[in-house]
Amino acid sequence: MALVVQKYGGSSVADAESIKRVAQRIANTKRDGHDVAVVVSAMGDTTDELIDLANQVSPLPPARELDMLLTSGERISMALLAMAIANLGHEARSFTGSQAGVITDGSHGKARIIDVTPGRIRGALDDGLIAIVAGFQGVSQDSKDVTTLGRGGSDTTAVALAAALGADVCEIYTDVDGIFTADPRIVPAARRIPDISYEEMMEMAACGAKILHLRCVEYARRYAMPIHVRSSFSHKTGTWVKSSIEGSTMEQAIISGVAHDRSEAKITVVGVPDKVGEAATIFQTLADAEINIDMIVQNISAAATSRTDISFTLPRTDGQTAMAALNKIKERIGFDSLRYDDQIGKVSLIGAGMRSHPGVTAKFFGSIADAGVNIEMISTSEIRISVVVDQDDVDSAVTAAHHAFDLDSDQVEAVVYGGTGR
Repeated sequence: MALVVQKYGGSSVADAESIKRVAQRIANTKRDGHDVAVVVSAMGDTTDELIDLANQVSPLPPARELDMLLTSGERISMALLAMAIANLGHEARSFTGSQAGVITDGSHGKARIIDVTPGRIRGALDDGLIAIVAGFQGVSQDSKDVTTLGRGGSDTTAVALAAALGADVCEIYTDVDGIFTADPRIVPAARRIPDISYEEMMEMAACGAKILHLRCVEYARRYAMPIHVRSSFSHKTGTWVKSSIEGSTMEQAIISGVAHDRSEAKITVVGVPDKVGEAATIFQTLADAEINIDMIVQNISAAATSRTDISFTLPRTDGQTAMAALNKIKERIGFDSLRYDDQIGKVSLIGAGMRSHPGVTAKFFGSIADAGVNIEMISTSEIRISVVVDQDDVDSAVTAAHHAFDLDSDQVEAVVYGGTGR
């Protein structure tokens, strides 16, 4: 008998019939002799609808009240799921994030989990019940206010709960049959990846692959919690995310996949005096505004002017905040101007095997050039190469790179059942 934590995304519990189907899968797991704890997201597009509703009422909703509103979505789905399970003859008990012991910091809208104290969940499991936990939410350690974890927060809730309970596996149920070598909406011939390491999955998540949230994978790696990504619409094998094992199949492939991200923007600080400390001031200003920076490129200083340009990418949602923060220090630094471009996309090649195979970079750039796509920025890590291209060229670049590294499947493997990929 194993302790299994299952997470079901919004598309898996989108309506009453979907909830009944999920309840049957949970009941089957319980019937097989396992203890089951379940984490659920809000139904379908409920969270987006609640955000729209809040914006209709107020152009700038107070963060605390917005969290109070958004957490209602998961409470609806967890209660309905408990009812559906009861109808199948099993007793389930639902818990909010705070009742489940998910303790966070006080940052509304993007809180981070500090600790999980799952006493009530453990008690329910010991009593033979199925425990259902609202994902995406917790309670602030200091203020005791309800908080939300940000997009993908239910994934993080599930892995954190699994780690705290000492579960054998955390199953993430979504609307695709696992993790694929590229987004099947762009590359229909994408292949399912049977096994992938934590580090490769972290790079894919950071580069835009939306099947798992980055913080969820970071948490899983920290606690060595195996993640099994599967579809709630089928019974196919899915993908295992786990530690690398020497000689395993996950280390034999040079390239694991091609990821893309259309949610970033680019800012160029033009004419920065080439003096010690100026770059530090720029990025400290952005850090003080709580803005995460991704790729950075600094041009060589022009001999005639001793000035340089610094370009970087950041989440598009933080673009205007960053521009305002940088304009405040324009006179202090003495740069010429700021340029903002939100019509970009990032395409990334990921694979642990590339560190021991020369020529990967050349092939990647060559495939993009052959597709007629211009590269604006380049960033690399030991197992990842990322480029920034025009937003309209993302699909062409992804398709070209996927084909160049022989990742195409002979037959269509990927089926998107729910339409969202989450």
